[in-house]
Amino acid sequence: MIAANAQGTGFPVSFEFFPPKTPEGADKLRAARQQLYALHPDFCSVTYGAGGSTQEGTFGTVREILAEGVGAASHFSCIGATRQSVREQLATLKAMGVKRLVALRGDLPSGYGAGGEFQYASDLVAFIRAETGRDFHIEVAAYPEVHPQAKSPEADLNAYIAKVQAGADSAITQYFYNSDAYFRFVEDTQRLGANVPVVPGIMPIGSSTQLMRFSDACGAEIPRWIRLRLQAFGDDTASIKAFGLDVVTDLCDQLRSAGVPALHFYTMNQSTATLEICRRLGI
Repeated sequence: MIAANAQGTGFPVSFEFFPPKTPEGADKLRAARQQLYALHPDFCSVTYGAGGSTQEGTFGTVREILAEGVGAASHFSCIGATRQSVREQLATLKAMGVKRLVALRGDLPSGYGAGGEFQYASDLVAFIRAETGRDFHIEVAAYPEVHPQAKSPEADLNAYIAKVQAGADSAITQYFYNSDAYFRFVEDTQRLGANVPVVPGIMPIGSSTQLMRFSDACGAEIPRWIRLRLQAFGDDTASIKAFGLDVVTDLCDQLRSAGVPALHFYTMNQSTATLEICRRLGI
């Protein structure tokens, strides 16, 4: 069973952003953040491109969030990295005042060889713990519907357990729209001795084509009834957004009623849908 958690206006939320590529994107993200801060997030995380390709933008966005008085978590991937490069980046983040990391294996940039001194996210978690002790709260990724590159569901569960045993403090899931997948994942991992909090990742629905593309790439399942309804709306953006708000609010309500520890929103650097979902939830 999931541990019960207090409901009401103080329910914990956090938000994910990605580093903007243009000055206009940076301005839009600053405006979106200011609106979302009204929800008093526990922290905001910032993604990290394949092979650390957005590291400068990631760290820059993290610095801005910290300067705005909000806790910031840097995504941190290890594929292609060396122990020395990770050591230097950890020192940079610590000096910035970062207290939370999202430790990931990460994706290789296209055309990049398999080099580096880390093979799995669990290797990175263990290295961070050995190097920095308890300086960082370490989040790891969880896949209720199985990582798309996993050899089997059992192999995927074992990879998650290895990350927890290496020293992870908590996990954030890939987004999903079937709450049963999340509940089963939590039960399975607890049965195997992993008892860290597992926070559901929530993806608001704003565009059906974008959602289909993301889901095909990351292995997130869109239930058939949702897929068919979205297809039936065609180019009717207003109906897609209204339907998406209903679906995602209902999902969050189910999760919160079951006592999940928090909700982590994949904002896509926008605030409107997340704000409306939280308003409906009374957060």
